[in-house]
Amino acid sequence: MEPIEQVVAMPRIGDKAPEFKAVTTQGEINFPNDYKDKWIILFSHPADFTPVCTSEFMTFAKMEPEFTALNCQLVGLSIDGLYSHIAWLRTIQEKIEFKGMKNIEVKFPLIEDISMEVAKKYGMIQPGESSTKAVRAVFFIDPKGMIRAIIYYPLSMGRNFDELKRALIAMQTADTFGIATPADWRPGDDVIVPTAGSCGVAKERMENKDDITCSDWFFCTKPLPLEKVKTK
Repeated sequence: MEPIEQVVAMPRIGDKAPEFKAVTTQGEINFPNDYKDKWIILFSHPADFTPVCTSEFMTFAKMEPEFTALNCQLVGLSIDGLYSHIAWLRTIQEKIEFKGMKNIEVKFPLIEDISMEVAKKYGMIQPGESSTKAVRAVFFIDPKGMIRAIIYYPLSMGRNFDELKRALIAMQTADTFGIATPADWRPGDDVIVPTAGSCGVAKERMENKDDITCSDWFFCTKPLPLEKVKTK
């Protein structure tokens, strides 16, 4: 009789972020409790000493002050040991140059996950892609410890870090102002006003001469000036 493989359901948007304790390059962490009242980007990469991952870590490390200014903690993970992590990050700082970046020090925690416990808990192992390496997963976790967005990339494709920052700002802006953001929204663009919940509100919006512009009752936008949006 074949052994039954344990199946762990992937966390979904709106779920509470699975908790764990782990050893990292910045000491032990209790996740996500150590980062209460902060946003968190938890991301996985396939392996240390690989070129795509190296380019990503350099980019994240360079942008870390920008994420910190947005009250966001970066936390990385791969299925490698702590000493491998330390050696790889030291190599990045001492030897690697990429897009004008060099002498890059990675200061955010990188989780040791040889047991794959955390990777499996977050659905980062996808056997169709690899049974021994985590895919490039990105989890956005809000200050209440809830998963707000999930993005997955294959092993062969590096992430778009401008998009990761844009997504974070868009979610924070939606929470602050009670709005939604349209396709390709950038800070300073018009935002979407929530759909009217009654005929009366819909009629009022269509007749509104203030700052709300309605193409129809269900599609209304309004300006949100760049200076009101927290971008740094």
